[in-house]
Order: sequence, then C-alpha cells, then structure tokens
Amino acid sequence: MKWLKKLTLTHWIFIALVVGILIGNFFPAFGRSLSPISNVFLRLIKSIVALLLFGTIVSGIVAGGELKTMGRIALKSITYFEIATTLALVIGLLVVNLMQPGAGLTLPAGASTGVPVNLAKPASFGDILEHAVPANIFDALARNDVLQMVIFFFLFAAACSAIGDRAKPVVEFASAVAEVMFRYTKYVMYVAPFGVGAAIAVTVGQNGLGVLKNLGKLVGSLYLAEGLFVVLILGSALTIARVPLGRFINAVREPFVLAFSTASSEAALPLALENMERFGVPKHIVGFVLPTGYSFNLDGSTLYLSLASIFVAQAAGVSLPLSTQIVMMLTLMLTSKGVAAVPRASLVILSGTLETFHLPLSGIALILGVDALMDMCRTSVNLLGNCVASAVVARWEGVKLEEQAEDVTNGLAEAAEAEA
Repeated sequence: MKWLKKLTLTHWIFIALVVGILIGNFFPAFGRSLSPISNVFLRLIKSIVALLLFGTIVSGIVAGGELKTMGRIALKSITYFEIATTLALVIGLLVVNLMQPGAGLTLPAGASTGVPVNLAKPASFGDILEHAVPANIFDALARNDVLQMVIFFFLFAAACSAIGDRAKPVVEFASAVAEVMFRYTKYVMYVAPFGVGAAIAVTVGQNGLGVLKNLGKLVGSLYLAEGLFVVLILGSALTIARVPLGRFINAVREPFVLAFSTASSEAALPLALENMERFGVPKHIVGFVLPTGYSFNLDGSTLYLSLASIFVAQAAGVSLPLSTQIVMMLTLMLTSKGVAAVPRASLVILSGTLETFHLPLSGIALILGVDALMDMCRTSVNLLGNCVASAVVARWEGVKLEEQAEDVTNGLAEAAEAEA
C-alpha cells in the first residue's frame, strides 16, 4: 500500500475523473444523483474567492511599491490580453473553416428560428464598463463578482499605499488573511477528487457518451483549435518570455485539471493564485493579472465563440465571405470582453452574435447537447491562458522567476519548520 502514499492530488483527481465517467455511463441515474456532492465542493471553492482576492491584491499591491508600477503592470496586462484573445479568434476561424464541422447538418437559415433557452441579451461595452464598478462592495462579495471585487480592492490598496504607515495594520491584516485563505484552500483541496468525480458523473449521466457520435466533429474541432492555441500561442509566449517551461507545467497542472473537470474558473482560481506565487510570480502581479484576466483574457471562450458562430452558419447552409468573417471577429473582440459579466456566459455572447449576423438561434440548441464537454475545454484554456499571462507580465517586469521561486520555497520551508 506504499504506492498509495506516493499518489499526488493530480493523480487522485485523474482517478476520480475515470471513476466518475464510468459511474455516469453505466449508472446514469446514480451519477445524476451525485450533483449535491459536486455542488458542495463548488460552494466551498466559492467561499475562498472573495477573502483570497482581498488578501492577495491589497497586500500585494502595497508591497509592490508605487502606484506608477501598478499602472505599468495594468497597461502591459491589457496589451497582452488583447494580443492573445485576437490570436485565439484567428485560430478559431482558421480551424472551423478547415474542418467544416457544420457541413452535413441541417438548420433552417434565418434569425427568426428561436430556441427555448432563457438567455439574457449580451452586454454592450457601456454595460460592461458600468458593471465593472461596484455600487455596493458587499453585494459584489455576495455574488462573487470577481471583476467588481478586483476594481474595489485595487482602489482600496491604492488608498492604503497613499497614506503609508497609517494603513500598516490594514495591510498586515490583509497579508494574514491571504495566508489563512491559502491554508483554507489546502484543506478544501482534500475533497477535490470527490467533487471532481461527482461533477463528471453528473455531466456524463445527463448527456451520455453517445452524444459525441453526432457532434463529435464540432467537439473535435474545438479541442484541436484549443490545442493549437496552447502549443503555438501560449507556448510561444512562454518561450519568448524565457519562462521555465518544466516548472511552469508543474505549477499549472493541478489548477488546469481542476478547471477542466469542474468547468468552473472559480474552482481553479484559488489554487492557481497560490501555485503561481510559489512558481515565482510576485504577489502584486499575480494578484492583479489572474483575477483581471477572468474578465479580459478568456482565450478559450473567445476561440470557442468564433468557432461556434461559423459552425452555426455552416449548419444553416449560409456562406459567409471572408470580409463578413473578419467583421464578426472584430465584433467578438469587443463583446467577448464581457463574457464573465453576463449570465449564461459564452452562450449569451454567441446568441447576440448569431442575431447580429442573421444566423439561426436554433444553432444554440444543437450546440447545447455537447456544450458541457466544450465548456470543460474552454474553461481550462481560460485558466491556462491567465497563468501564462501572469508569468509573461512578471518576466516583462524583469522578474527572475528562478530566484523568486527559490525565495518562495525557502519561505515555505521556514514556515514549515516554525510550525514543527
């Protein structure tokens, strides 16, 4: 039984994934009944986000020094976000035109064909801008609105930095809260395999494995496109920034698997914050880039939107010229920035895009059958893209990740000795 002790959290999560798939496939009713277990795990994860963001952003920004430094980091982050999401759109368009996953399917052309799904209207740029600023921080905390929390905590940290020593007790409190929440996260991760296994069992139990037979080409096209984006774009970014690849993979492995298996960005955010800080990204950079990226750097979701839009056009037999596809891409460059700010996430933006270009909304009903499988892929790529962004911005700021990681490792070792 010694081999059991050698199994890491990643191993247990993979084991839980396999067990969950088997349960969902062979005992679908029982698999669907496991939803309370996955929901409890996700609720535990959501309980981490607000306090962890408060601790890491406030203590990190004040420790980072001048507000001028944070302004520079913000500008570099937004620049990287825009480049990455644009390239994601391009790859999505290239793959969907090459693979033609919608060819051979039948959808009535025309925007009038409705779909019985309760979707909100996609947010305009003004709506997104207005939504970003919280009117009541306690309301934002209650709703776990990451973007509003980031804005408030950023301004709160700026105020703490501006008044200097008088804010020292608040900053020390924030730092202590961050440490406590990292330990809290460690405890919650002990039950991650149960939550992940249950989530997969519910997904397979509801949709079945047979759904891939009808829409396998769409799912395969998405996974191919996301894989190309990870290897070509994110891989190139890591190489150009000279980020230690092996250690980076070790740092993002568990958050990536967690995001994929639960299809929840929130589930992976706390572990990603902790692991990227241990990897060597300074607290004030990772505390700003990762949460902000969840609203402005959703690479996986952006790629999915371009692919899904053209897929519906293909299924409806509508031939879109290259000029129209370019306009569609430019539209998605703006509307995809609000994916995290509206209900039903990517499907909301997709419905707005289809209406704008007079494509049938019934295409959403077709996609919904396999959306859970695609959601796991795009969510994990969202998480990976934001981790890459934090590492790239850190290197852009001149951070030597090897030295930073050594300092963090030494600090953890000293903390462990102190506890002993």
